[in-house]
Amino acid sequence: MRHGGDTTVKTVQVKDVVFNEGRPKICVPLVGKTKQEIIAEVKMLENVAFDLAELRIDFFEDVEHPERVAALLAEINSIYKKPLLFTFRTKKEGGERELSLDRYFELNRFAIRSGLVDLVDLELFSSEAEVIELIAEANAKNVKVVLSSHDFFRTPPKEEIVARLVKMQQIGADITKIAVMPQSEEDVLTLLAATLEMKKMKADRPCITMSMGKYGVISRLAGELFGSCLTFAAAKDVSAPGQVSVRDVRSILEILALD
Repeated sequence: MRHGGDTTVKTVQVKDVVFNEGRPKICVPLVGKTKQEIIAEVKMLENVAFDLAELRIDFFEDVEHPERVAALLAEINSIYKKPLLFTFRTKKEGGERELSLDRYFELNRFAIRSGLVDLVDLELFSSEAEVIELIAEANAKNVKVVLSSHDFFRTPPKEEIVARLVKMQQIGADITKIAVMPQSEEDVLTLLAATLEMKKMKADRPCITMSMGKYGVISRLAGELFGSCLTFAAAKDVSAPGQVSVRDVRSILEILALD
Protein backbone atom coordinates (compact mmCIF):
# COMPACT_ATOMS: atom_id res chain seq x y z
CA MET A 1 0.00 0.00 0.00
CA ARG A 2 1.05 3.62 -0.44
CA HIS A 3 -0.43 6.76 1.05
CA GLY A 4 -1.91 9.62 -0.94
CA GLY A 5 -2.81 12.52 1.34
CA ASP A 6 -5.22 11.10 3.91
CA THR A 7 -6.11 8.17 1.66
CA THR A 8 -4.54 4.75 1.89
CA VAL A 9 -4.16 3.53 -1.67
CA LYS A 10 -4.41 -0.22 -2.11
CA THR A 11 -2.32 -2.17 -4.54
CA VAL A 12 -3.97 -4.80 -6.73
CA GLN A 13 -2.08 -7.93 -7.68
CA VAL A 14 -2.87 -10.03 -10.75
CA LYS A 15 -0.53 -13.00 -11.15
CA ASP A 16 2.95 -11.45 -10.81
CA VAL A 17 1.84 -7.91 -11.68
CA VAL A 18 1.23 -5.45 -8.84
CA PHE A 19 -0.64 -2.28 -9.84
CA ASN A 20 0.25 0.88 -7.87
CA GLU A 21 3.72 -0.36 -7.06
CA GLY A 22 6.89 0.72 -8.87
CA ARG A 23 6.71 1.78 -12.52
CA PRO A 24 3.41 2.11 -14.37
CA LYS A 25 2.63 -1.25 -15.93
CA ILE A 26 2.71 -1.60 -19.72
CA CYS A 27 -0.35 -3.12 -21.37
CA VAL A 28 -0.22 -4.27 -24.99
CA PRO A 29 -3.47 -4.48 -27.01
CA LEU A 30 -4.32 -7.53 -29.12
CA VAL A 31 -6.37 -6.23 -32.04
CA GLY A 32 -6.45 -9.04 -34.60
CA LYS A 33 -9.71 -9.69 -36.45
CA THR A 34 -9.34 -13.45 -36.76
CA LYS A 35 -8.23 -16.18 -34.36
CA GLN A 36 -5.10 -16.71 -36.48
CA GLU A 37 -4.19 -13.00 -36.36
CA ILE A 38 -4.69 -12.80 -32.59
CA ILE A 39 -2.65 -15.93 -31.89
CA ALA A 40 0.12 -14.56 -34.14
CA GLU A 41 0.09 -11.34 -32.08
CA VAL A 42 0.34 -13.34 -28.85
CA LYS A 43 3.30 -15.34 -30.18
CA MET A 44 5.02 -12.13 -31.25
CA LEU A 45 4.92 -10.92 -27.62
CA GLU A 46 7.46 -13.55 -26.56
CA ASN A 47 10.25 -11.07 -27.31
CA VAL A 48 8.50 -7.94 -25.98
CA ALA A 49 9.06 -6.40 -22.50
CA PHE A 50 5.51 -5.78 -21.29
CA ASP A 51 3.40 -6.59 -18.21
CA LEU A 52 -0.05 -7.61 -19.47
CA ALA A 53 -2.09 -7.86 -22.66
CA GLU A 54 -5.56 -6.53 -23.43
CA LEU A 55 -7.65 -8.71 -25.72
CA ARG A 56 -9.77 -6.16 -27.60
CA ILE A 57 -12.50 -8.66 -28.35
CA ASP A 58 -14.54 -6.00 -30.21
CA PHE A 59 -12.02 -6.41 -33.07
CA PHE A 60 -12.65 -10.19 -33.23
CA GLU A 61 -14.91 -11.00 -36.19
CA ASP A 62 -16.51 -13.99 -34.36
CA VAL A 63 -17.22 -12.13 -31.13
CA GLU A 64 -20.95 -12.99 -31.32
CA HIS A 65 -20.24 -16.74 -31.29
CA PRO A 66 -19.52 -17.76 -27.66
CA GLU A 67 -18.00 -21.11 -28.63
CA ARG A 68 -15.47 -19.31 -30.88
CA VAL A 69 -14.64 -16.80 -28.16
CA ALA A 70 -14.09 -19.74 -25.77
CA ALA A 71 -11.84 -21.53 -28.27
CA LEU A 72 -9.82 -18.34 -28.77
CA LEU A 73 -9.39 -17.80 -25.02
CA ALA A 74 -8.37 -21.43 -24.51
CA GLU A 75 -5.75 -21.22 -27.24
CA ILE A 76 -4.37 -17.93 -25.88
CA ASN A 77 -4.09 -19.50 -22.42
CA SER A 78 -2.17 -22.46 -23.80
CA ILE A 79 0.68 -20.22 -24.98
CA TYR A 80 0.41 -17.06 -22.83
CA LYS A 81 0.98 -16.85 -19.06
CA LYS A 82 0.87 -13.16 -18.16
CA PRO A 83 -2.32 -11.37 -17.03
CA LEU A 84 -5.04 -11.02 -19.71
CA LEU A 85 -7.48 -8.12 -19.73
CA PHE A 86 -10.72 -8.87 -21.63
CA THR A 87 -12.28 -5.78 -23.22
CA PHE A 88 -15.27 -5.24 -25.48
CA ARG A 89 -15.07 -1.52 -26.22
CA THR A 90 -18.47 -0.26 -27.35
CA LYS A 91 -18.86 1.91 -30.43
CA LYS A 92 -19.89 4.95 -28.41
CA GLU A 93 -16.65 4.77 -26.43
CA GLY A 94 -14.37 4.28 -29.43
CA GLY A 95 -14.75 0.57 -30.12
CA GLU A 96 -15.00 -1.35 -33.37
CA ARG A 97 -18.59 -2.58 -33.26
CA GLU A 98 -21.84 -2.36 -31.37
CA LEU A 99 -23.63 -4.95 -29.28
CA SER A 100 -26.97 -4.60 -27.56
CA LEU A 101 -26.63 -3.93 -23.83
CA ASP A 102 -27.88 -7.44 -23.09
CA ARG A 103 -25.30 -9.02 -25.40
CA TYR A 104 -22.56 -6.80 -23.98
CA PHE A 105 -23.22 -8.04 -20.45
CA GLU A 106 -23.69 -11.64 -21.62
CA LEU A 107 -20.28 -11.53 -23.28
CA ASN A 108 -18.55 -10.14 -20.20
CA ARG A 109 -20.35 -12.59 -17.92
CA PHE A 110 -19.21 -15.41 -20.22
CA ALA A 111 -15.60 -14.20 -19.98
CA ILE A 112 -15.75 -13.94 -16.18
CA ARG A 113 -17.19 -17.46 -15.86
CA SER A 114 -14.70 -18.95 -18.34
CA GLY A 115 -11.79 -18.98 -15.91
CA LEU A 116 -9.62 -17.89 -18.86
CA VAL A 117 -9.28 -14.14 -18.21
CA ASP A 118 -7.72 -12.28 -15.28
CA LEU A 119 -9.38 -8.88 -15.67
CA VAL A 120 -12.43 -7.53 -17.49
CA ASP A 121 -13.12 -3.96 -18.59
CA LEU A 122 -16.66 -2.72 -17.93
CA GLU A 123 -17.87 0.69 -19.04
CA LEU A 124 -19.21 3.05 -16.37
CA PHE A 125 -21.91 4.47 -18.64
CA SER A 126 -23.62 1.18 -19.48
CA SER A 127 -26.02 0.01 -16.75
CA GLU A 128 -25.05 0.64 -13.15
CA ALA A 129 -27.18 -2.17 -11.74
CA GLU A 130 -25.75 -4.69 -14.21
CA VAL A 131 -22.20 -3.46 -13.60
CA ILE A 132 -22.59 -3.87 -9.83
CA GLU A 133 -23.98 -7.37 -10.34
CA LEU A 134 -21.09 -8.35 -12.65
CA ILE A 135 -18.49 -6.91 -10.25
CA ALA A 136 -19.88 -9.19 -7.52
CA GLU A 137 -19.65 -12.19 -9.84
CA ALA A 138 -16.12 -11.22 -10.89
CA ASN A 139 -15.08 -10.91 -7.24
CA ALA A 140 -16.37 -14.43 -6.59
CA LYS A 141 -14.33 -15.75 -9.53
CA ASN A 142 -11.18 -13.80 -8.59
CA VAL A 143 -11.41 -11.74 -11.79
CA LYS A 144 -10.47 -8.07 -11.34
CA VAL A 145 -12.68 -5.35 -12.83
CA VAL A 146 -11.38 -2.26 -14.61
CA LEU A 147 -14.28 0.21 -14.66
CA SER A 148 -13.75 2.65 -17.52
CA SER A 149 -14.95 5.81 -19.22
CA HIS A 150 -13.79 7.16 -22.61
CA ASP A 151 -14.44 10.49 -24.28
CA PHE A 152 -13.06 10.59 -27.83
CA PHE A 153 -14.30 14.13 -28.49
CA ARG A 154 -13.35 16.31 -25.54
CA THR A 155 -11.72 16.64 -22.15
CA PRO A 156 -14.30 17.23 -19.40
CA PRO A 157 -13.51 19.71 -16.59
CA LYS A 158 -11.19 18.43 -13.86
CA GLU A 159 -14.08 18.14 -11.39
CA GLU A 160 -16.00 15.86 -13.76
CA ILE A 161 -12.99 13.61 -14.40
CA VAL A 162 -12.42 13.24 -10.65
CA ALA A 163 -16.14 12.65 -10.03
CA ARG A 164 -16.24 9.82 -12.59
CA LEU A 165 -13.21 8.12 -11.06
CA VAL A 166 -14.62 8.46 -7.53
CA LYS A 167 -17.95 7.03 -8.73
CA MET A 168 -16.09 3.99 -10.14
CA GLN A 169 -14.54 3.44 -6.71
CA GLN A 170 -17.94 3.69 -5.05
CA ILE A 171 -19.45 1.13 -7.44
CA GLY A 172 -16.68 -1.33 -6.60
CA ALA A 173 -14.07 -1.26 -9.38
CA ASP A 174 -10.74 -2.88 -8.57
CA ILE A 175 -9.04 -0.41 -10.94
CA THR A 176 -10.52 2.83 -12.29
CA LYS A 177 -9.82 4.16 -15.79
CA ILE A 178 -10.57 7.27 -17.81
CA ALA A 179 -9.35 8.29 -21.27
CA VAL A 180 -10.16 11.69 -22.77
CA MET A 181 -9.37 13.58 -25.97
CA PRO A 182 -7.54 16.91 -25.71
CA GLN A 183 -8.25 19.81 -28.03
CA SER A 184 -5.41 21.90 -26.59
CA GLU A 185 -2.34 21.74 -24.37
CA GLU A 186 -4.48 23.02 -21.48
CA ASP A 187 -6.72 19.95 -21.80
CA VAL A 188 -3.71 17.71 -21.14
CA LEU A 189 -2.94 19.71 -17.98
CA THR A 190 -6.58 19.26 -16.92
CA LEU A 191 -6.28 15.47 -17.19
CA LEU A 192 -2.96 15.45 -15.33
CA ALA A 193 -4.32 17.73 -12.60
CA ALA A 194 -7.32 15.42 -12.12
CA THR A 195 -4.98 12.43 -11.92
CA LEU A 196 -2.82 14.17 -9.33
CA GLU A 197 -5.89 15.10 -7.26
CA MET A 198 -6.92 11.45 -7.25
CA LYS A 199 -3.41 10.37 -6.21
CA LYS A 200 -3.10 12.91 -3.40
CA MET A 201 -6.66 13.05 -2.05
CA LYS A 202 -9.29 10.75 -3.52
CA ALA A 203 -7.88 7.45 -4.83
CA ASP A 204 -8.06 4.42 -2.53
CA ARG A 205 -7.21 1.95 -5.34
CA PRO A 206 -5.22 1.92 -8.60
CA CYS A 207 -6.21 4.46 -11.22
CA ILE A 208 -5.46 4.59 -14.97
CA THR A 209 -5.75 7.90 -16.81
CA MET A 210 -4.70 9.10 -20.21
CA SER A 211 -5.06 11.99 -22.58
CA MET A 212 -5.25 10.62 -26.13
CA GLY A 213 -3.89 11.83 -29.46
CA LYS A 214 -0.61 13.64 -30.13
CA TYR A 215 -1.15 16.30 -27.46
CA GLY A 216 -1.72 13.62 -24.85
CA VAL A 217 1.35 11.44 -25.39
CA ILE A 218 3.07 12.96 -22.33
CA SER A 219 0.23 11.66 -20.12
CA ARG A 220 1.02 8.09 -21.21
CA LEU A 221 4.61 8.48 -20.05
CA ALA A 222 4.36 10.47 -16.80
CA GLY A 223 2.05 8.16 -14.86
CA GLU A 224 4.50 7.44 -12.04
CA LEU A 225 4.71 11.14 -11.17
CA PHE A 226 1.02 12.03 -11.51
CA GLY A 227 -0.61 8.78 -10.37
CA SER A 228 -1.63 6.60 -13.33
CA CYS A 229 -0.66 2.97 -12.66
CA LEU A 230 -0.75 1.67 -16.25
CA THR A 231 -0.07 2.79 -19.78
CA PHE A 232 -1.03 1.20 -23.10
CA ALA A 233 1.69 0.70 -25.69
CA ALA A 234 1.75 -0.86 -29.14
CA ALA A 235 3.72 -4.01 -29.89
CA LYS A 236 2.34 -3.88 -33.43
CA ASP A 237 -1.00 -2.14 -34.14
CA VAL A 238 -2.32 0.67 -31.95
CA SER A 239 -5.77 0.49 -30.37
CA ALA A 240 -6.15 4.20 -29.57
CA PRO A 241 -4.75 7.51 -30.89
CA GLY A 242 -1.41 8.49 -29.40
CA GLN A 243 -0.11 5.07 -28.39
CA VAL A 244 3.68 4.72 -28.44
CA SER A 245 5.74 1.57 -29.08
CA VAL A 246 6.50 -0.72 -26.14
CA ARG A 247 10.27 -0.28 -26.50
CA ASP A 248 10.03 3.52 -26.40
CA VAL A 249 7.59 3.52 -23.49
CA ARG A 250 9.76 1.16 -21.44
CA SER A 251 12.90 3.29 -21.91
CA ILE A 252 11.09 6.59 -21.17
CA LEU A 253 9.47 5.14 -18.01
CA GLU A 254 12.97 4.25 -16.80
CA ILE A 255 14.24 7.77 -17.54
CA LEU A 256 11.30 9.34 -15.69
CA ALA A 257 11.50 6.90 -12.75
CA LEU A 258 11.15 8.44 -9.31
CA ASP A 259 13.65 6.09 -7.63
